[in-house]
Amino acid sequence: MLDAIVKKPHNAPTQQYSYRDTIVTSRRVNWSIEDIIGGDKKLDFSKRFMPESLARVEELSFLNDDEKRVLNQIRGHAYLAIFGLVEEFILPFVLDHVRPSLDQDDYRVRAFLQFASEEAKHIQLFKRFSEEFQSNFGTACNVIGPPSEVAKAVLGHEPLSVALAILHIEWMTQRHYIDSIKNDELLDPQFKSLLKHHWLEEAQHAKLDAMMVEALAEGMSEAEIEKAVDGYLDIGGFIDTGVRQQTLFDLEAFETATGRVLNEAEREEFIEKQHQANRWTYLGTGITHPKFVEMLELLSPAQCERVGKIAPVFC
Repeated sequence: MLDAIVKKPHNAPTQQYSYRDTIVTSRRVNWSIEDIIGGDKKLDFSKRFMPESLARVEELSFLNDDEKRVLNQIRGHAYLAIFGLVEEFILPFVLDHVRPSLDQDDYRVRAFLQFASEEAKHIQLFKRFSEEFQSNFGTACNVIGPPSEVAKAVLGHEPLSVALAILHIEWMTQRHYIDSIKNDELLDPQFKSLLKHHWLEEAQHAKLDAMMVEALAEGMSEAEIEKAVDGYLDIGGFIDTGVRQQTLFDLEAFETATGRVLNEAEREEFIEKQHQANRWTYLGTGITHPKFVEMLELLSPAQCERVGKIAPVFC
């Protein structure tokens, strides 16, 4: 996939996005939490929450259909919880990015403040979802964290490294919905609605992230770009460690929810295949997204090639 990207000269412009256009679109697609969760808008636990391309529960042939559905729902809970987790470091990063220029481009300031406001709303939405899930699922499902420690680890890197990681996450979100969720009629409509509304606003965030990366990278040397990519890969390694731990949490929740204790061979297969499914969900789908690859190519063809050689590990 990386080799299919057309080579561009260093510092060539990317697809043109507009701060003003993102504001207009965000206003048009804006929604409130009360519109999409609560009251008669409830999760249907008789259905799966996540598309198979991300959950990969069918690979576990030793599980029956009901057990696969339960595991799928556990993965769905972790999915939104992890998004809430990452948005808790995206929010302060965006605010820090725009704060030094509050007296400059009005559209830019408004666009990033809208971005931050929507991320705060998403965090609240995912907390509301988790409360409903935990109340009705019947089994406690642990999630990696806490958010403050994750934020500390990620935000300790230089700004361009963090911006690349955020851009990865935003394009990843777009890919999940368009490629796997949008046309899957077997998923619970309520869970699917949450993902759709999240996607609507993240579509604008991806554009703003792209402009943020370009602004941070402007005037950087090849050595500085390489260092920023080093940081991005370090963040990726940190996430990979986290999703392996999440796989163990999911296994624990699965055994508690189903009352089934897997034997040693089944546990090993569960961990191996579900860790890889998590890797694909949170790392592979972002690192190989054509728009993310295009940005890396813009910053440095050499670094794009370097990341491309690493990407298959997460697919």
